[in-house]
Amino acid sequence: MCSQANQLYSARMKDRNDIPGQRHDGLTAPDYHEIGRSIRSVDRAISDLRRGLPVVVAAGGFEYVVAVPAEQVTKDTADFLSEIGDVPPVMVITAERAAVLHIPPSGAAVTALQIENRLDPAAIRELADPTADLDHPLRGPFSVMEAPPSQASSAAVELCKLAKLLPAVVTATVRNVENQHAGDFAISHDMMLVSVESILTYQTDTSDTLVRVTSARVPLAGSELAEIVAFRPRDGGIEHLAIIIGEPSRRSAVLTRLHSECFTGDLLESLRCDCGTQLRAAVDLLTKEGGGVLLYLAQEGRGIGLINKLRAYRLQDQGFDTYDANERLGFEADERIFEPAAQMLQLLGISRVRLLTNNPKKVAGLVQCGIDVAERVPHAFPANPHNAHYLDAKSKRAGHEF
Repeated sequence: MCSQANQLYSARMKDRNDIPGQRHDGLTAPDYHEIGRSIRSVDRAISDLRRGLPVVVAAGGFEYVVAVPAEQVTKDTADFLSEIGDVPPVMVITAERAAVLHIPPSGAAVTALQIENRLDPAAIRELADPTADLDHPLRGPFSVMEAPPSQASSAAVELCKLAKLLPAVVTATVRNVENQHAGDFAISHDMMLVSVESILTYQTDTSDTLVRVTSARVPLAGSELAEIVAFRPRDGGIEHLAIIIGEPSRRSAVLTRLHSECFTGDLLESLRCDCGTQLRAAVDLLTKEGGGVLLYLAQEGRGIGLINKLRAYRLQDQGFDTYDANERLGFEADERIFEPAAQMLQLLGISRVRLLTNNPKKVAGLVQCGIDVAERVPHAFPANPHNAHYLDAKSKRAGHEF
């Protein structure tokens, strides 16, 4: 994940530096203020999408679509998309969701479906949400658009992921678009405008601009000598936390745990996962070792968000494992990135760690982001009747070493 984000960032910087002092689209050379504007445009578009409002996603001044999240489509928004388009709206889903619907793979990350004969909001919402799949075993056949999905349509799906919505959108290509600039169209219809580039570099940009905001001593049940340090992007956004246990020495590899937040496991002590057990045991071990750092990352449900994690739980109740469930929702098996963790460690003055994890991909992810992992320290616990299948899937599907 981190390498992909870095590739996007590097490609963007290369494009901007092809012409001295100019970006490839004619704007001035990038600086912090430009990155800040880019982040804010995505944040505002996310806010509108979560309200079910349409947004304009632009790959260029005259190459853009109007997008609405599939799970938020209403009759009013469906009618609006039909009115403004020069062709009927299409539904764009991920390759993972397309595979579940038995749509032949195209090699693209997303698939566009014709929906002109069934622009029914309820049907669209059900098609996006796999928790109803077993109630509709005879879905299809589906008419796939012959032309490959546009950059803007693909980025609109990614924007839904960032918004922690189901990764599926209904898009309209605007009528007579060659005569109206994306910005003018967005202003005239009171809609947020966001660029493909801003969407694709959002996670890298927010990670790169993480700053230490504040800290406080917070005695914990497992360690009375604990400090919580809060980080967030300079332009706002989701906070990540570092819990510093004891007084870890920066002169040697620091025992470190990367822990993705888990509301159900960490707070409610759910038995469906081992997250709560891992969290509390990590604090205990860091205390016994004399000090260390636990990074508490805002990446619920391996990056899909709490609501989608609950949807995944419903799918697990239907017999799918944790990774199949994420993919049936239209996500990758693991949507997390490691750059926020690496940036936080660097801001804490830590460049070398002993990583407390059973997941080799966490080791590889941190290394790709510039952190030296001196050792992987196992962190495994016995299964219970509710999470045995979950732990087995982590071992067999993701290579976790227990």
